[in-house]
Amino acid sequence: MLKKIVPLALAIGVATPALAKTHKFNYSQPCNVLWPAVKDTLRNSGKYGIIGISNEELTASYNIGGFLTGKRINSLVLNTIPTGCELQVQTSYSGLVNDDVDALKKRVDESLTKLGSAAQPPAKPVESPQP
Repeated sequence: MLKKIVPLALAIGVATPALAKTHKFNYSQPCNVLWPAVKDTLRNSGKYGIIGISNEELTASYNIGGFLTGKRINSLVLNTIPTGCELQVQTSYSGLVNDDVDALKKRVDESLTKLGSAAQPPAKPVESPQP
């Protein structure tokens, strides 16, 4: 029995890195605007465990997952591009059960909207002219 399990485990261990892929998303905002939204997502969504984060390099490594699907380690980096900022996410797996990349992007977009609206000054009431 053990002779059958060991080769299977080795095959899975070798095949798993082959599933790793880098995903790229372009944002029109500069990286210094996008980075706070990324940090807010990783710190406050309740979905991620931060392994490492660098404000200087605009990089983060984090884990996600748990009980049934196992923990997965992912990483991201922000790169300045002429049109704004590129978010690169490296994930070990996204598939039928887990879609780590799209879930992260959705949460970053939500944080970007939340932080953007928080940064805007409240609208001043418009005074109607007196007749």
